[in-house]
Amino acid sequence: MRRAFPAAAVVAALALAVSACGGGGEGAAPAPAQSASDPSKISGEITWWDTTRPDSEGPVFQELIKEFEAKYPSIKVKYVNVPFDQAQNQFQTAAQAGSGAPDVIRAEVAWTSQFASLGYLQPLDGTRAVDNEADFLPGPLSSTKYQDKTYAVPQVTDTLALLYNKKLLEKAGHTEAPKTVAELKQYALDVKAKAGTTGLALNVDAYFLLPFMYGEGGDTLDVPNKKIVVNSPANVKAMQTVADLVTSGAAAKPAVQDSYVNAMTAFKDGKTAMIYNGPWALSEIYQGKEFKDKANLGIAPVPAGSVKAGAPTGGHNLAIYAGSKNIPASYEFVRFMTSKESLAKMSAKLGLLPPRTSAFDDPAVQGNKDVSVFKPVLDAAVARPWIPEGGQLFQPLLEGYQALVGGKETPEQMTKTVEEKYRGIFKDWS
Repeated sequence: MRRAFPAAAVVAALALAVSACGGGGEGAAPAPAQSASDPSKISGEITWWDTTRPDSEGPVFQELIKEFEAKYPSIKVKYVNVPFDQAQNQFQTAAQAGSGAPDVIRAEVAWTSQFASLGYLQPLDGTRAVDNEADFLPGPLSSTKYQDKTYAVPQVTDTLALLYNKKLLEKAGHTEAPKTVAELKQYALDVKAKAGTTGLALNVDAYFLLPFMYGEGGDTLDVPNKKIVVNSPANVKAMQTVADLVTSGAAAKPAVQDSYVNAMTAFKDGKTAMIYNGPWALSEIYQGKEFKDKANLGIAPVPAGSVKAGAPTGGHNLAIYAGSKNIPASYEFVRFMTSKESLAKMSAKLGLLPPRTSAFDDPAVQGNKDVSVFKPVLDAAVARPWIPEGGQLFQPLLEGYQALVGGKETPEQMTKTVEEKYRGIFKDWS
């Protein structure tokens, strides 16, 4: 899974917010619990849009689909893998047109409130789609709500960590991961000097910029007080830190395009010692030559800034299209895919973090060291603003990040420019 929020998707979101149509409307009532006395008798064919990597993650979800169809022989599931960076825009376009939208979509956590505000999602409170809500972790669960109603169910949660090549750090004289950004810089310079390779590769993506902002006590918005706070001294300091990592040589100067792919390739090939990434990347990383021996991969919390260590809460929810012709079958599918058993299988096989507390207690999940390492990292994750405009925060921040590392704007100019763009989105905020 790659973190990408293309400009086309943001433009579409702005347009659709003005003229939402199709899909049943924001106030759509839950469909009747057809065959609730015997859910196994429910029939229909549903289409699921999955946004995982088709090569490394998709097969596990297709296994779960087979299990679901065996349990519900009268329900057929059409599996469609849609690239993550295209799914948001494609769903919005189809939902607005009232044609071509899937029955169920794997939606990034920031999309849920946006789609719900446009009337594209089926309300789920009191339906069979939501099972044992109290078992879900508070962070992922909070992302499923909009105006005190439930519009999705958590399927996977995540956050960012520092991933590092143990052998390269050892060549540079370090046996533990850096705990602060200052140490991160020094470790990276040591790797460059002693191991003859790049110390740190940055991914120029807004999501990956947030740990530096949170580390200095910064943020994008103060939602309760409706304030835009991106242009703050804390965030200026964070941008200075990022710029210094590049100018000092601690981090290789990143290309603004395809930086995620470039960073991942360099890491897998042993051409860089450290990157920031999440649990979704592990299955791909283990395919790299440097990590055929999985023990060579180190996973640690993101280094702390001057205030704290903080990484963003991420993940995906399963949501049902309000215009679906197979609502009861969709309820059963979402319920099955977000059950403790399904989430435990997903987590044990892929190393993805389950959003249910009980799933972490499953022996197979406990046997996956990647999950156990990420759990304390997840506990310290910072919640993002779960508001309809949440997805629109990333494009201005991405453009600012590109301008910063490209040398086109200073940290002060960058945060000011992002603030100006935010004011075009939040017109009544101070």
